[in-house]
Amino acid sequence: QIQLMESGGGSVQSGGSLRLSCLADGHTPSSYSMGWFRRAAPGKEREGVAAVDSDGSIRYGDSVKGRFIVSRDSARMNLQMDNLRPEDTAIYYCALGPPGLGSGVEVRAADFGHWGHGTQVTVSS
Repeated sequence: QIQLMESGGGSVQSGGSLRLSCLADGHTPSSYSMGWFRRAAPGKEREGVAAVDSDGSIRYGDSVKGRFIVSRDSARMNLQMDNLRPEDTAIYYCALGPPGLGSGVEVRAADFGHWGHGTQVTVSS
């Protein structure tokens, strides 16, 4: 079984920064992609934020390019979020999927099979 544990959420004012972290634990494959997604409200679709492959390939969602930076060191993935906006408010989820998802056309939730419980990020204006 694979466990994904997110940490680092919180509240910040517009223009501020937060750093999220995710640790993959358990029976992880020898190589895999990790990703960040967010859901702004119940019933809304999860939006792809970033994905990083085990070879270092990275893909960002269009809404966070230039503001968020994803990094990964083996089983730990971080998301540095700068210049946060109220529309970044959401529950942020860590996900794990097969290799190759860091170089896809888009960051798609359907490609990832394992999910964390999420961490809340709130940005006030």
